[in-house]
Amino acid sequence: MIPVIHAVTDDLVLGRPDFLERARGVMRALGPRGALHLRGHLHPAARIYELAVALRPLQERTGCWVVVNDRVDAALAAGARGAQLTSRSITVGDARRIAPALALGASVHAAGEACVAADAGADWVVAGHVWATPSHEGTPGRGLALVTAVTAAAHVPCIAIGGVRPARMAALLDAGAHGVAAISGIWGASDAERAAIDYLSTYDTHRGG
Repeated sequence: MIPVIHAVTDDLVLGRPDFLERARGVMRALGPRGALHLRGHLHPAARIYELAVALRPLQERTGCWVVVNDRVDAALAAGARGAQLTSRSITVGDARRIAPALALGASVHAAGEACVAADAGADWVVAGHVWATPSHEGTPGRGLALVTAVTAAAHVPCIAIGGVRPARMAALLDAGAHGVAAISGIWGASDAERAAIDYLSTYDTHRGG
């Protein structure tokens, strides 16, 4: 099953000296229903690979996925569960050919993009950004209509990203999202592990779990 809570990093998060400690706490909190995305455009592939290798033992113990953004080679070499492909990455089709067993996600901004990614072999799509977010400063969100359109058009799970807080999860799930992804909502909290638990418990409350 595709995880329902995706904790996505950025360069600031990865650069913290206590990142691995915080990441392990988030992975323990989310367990097999969560994924930790190693995403950092300014960090070299060698550093991303190093972090993925460090987190791989916890991936095995907790079931929480380690997902490497952009770099399929680093994901494969480190033993990560998946890779998240963006406009910076090779195509989903090319990634599927070289990594047939790797779980693949694709970042999309429209229903048409989601269909193309799913047809090429993506296991899930991350659709965004839904609401205004610091990671896309000055760019308005695409709204719930994006989630509705993507879930109606694509035959793979849709993960909503962009300004997602626990209080907004019910609307996203009602719009058809399989789950959500968060950056500042988790890593910006003083206790990232507690924040991850809040996302998961909110999901369970809405789903009746």
